[in-house]
Amino acid sequence: MTNVSDSADPSGCLRLAQLPLFPLQAVLFPQSHLLLRVFEVRYLDLMRRCHAARAPFGVVSLVQGQEVRSAQSLGSEKFLSVGTLAVIEALTQPQAGLLYIRCQGTQRFEIQHTQLLKHGLWVADVQLLPDDAPIPIPVDLASTATALQHVLTNLHAQYHEGQHIPIQAPYHWDDAGWVANRWCELLPIPLELKQRLMALDNPLVRLELVNDLLDKLKLKGK
Repeated sequence: MTNVSDSADPSGCLRLAQLPLFPLQAVLFPQSHLLLRVFEVRYLDLMRRCHAARAPFGVVSLVQGQEVRSAQSLGSEKFLSVGTLAVIEALTQPQAGLLYIRCQGTQRFEIQHTQLLKHGLWVADVQLLPDDAPIPIPVDLASTATALQHVLTNLHAQYHEGQHIPIQAPYHWDDAGWVANRWCELLPIPLELKQRLMALDNPLVRLELVNDLLDKLKLKGK
């Protein structure tokens, strides 16, 4: 497996070297759950090794190229510089050449340097970004948490047993960053806007922007 070594820069920020990347047309938020259907050779071996070693990989938002590589798209991928570490929670292989993966986002990172390996896998040297500070939700934004609780209740009523519900325990209904991130996963907004919200370093500002979106989309009363 590609080694993921860590070190600290002079500012004390942790860095990871040779982190394998998984570019997707999606944005992964910390504490979000992501389901992947993996069948490309370059990712099959990566996922097995990450699972066996309990090592993370990096999810980054793809802005050019395709998730599934073709001869025409070889080396043409472009992705954004801020992504999220993912750790595999469950891996199943229903048939040869196919893996179903359930993973969870953990910590955000910023890419410092990338390299395309000969078998088509991207790796990067990255600097980990600080976790959101736990900030209680102000009274004027409390409706964002209440509305999210209603959404979760409706999801439980609509989903069949065994189906994956996007919002998973543990729940942190009084934490501004957690509530903002869960809304960002669910809201029907463009990928580039989700990316900007994920990259914000102030969870309270993120929640304020989410609150504005909820008002604009008239979702808090549903």
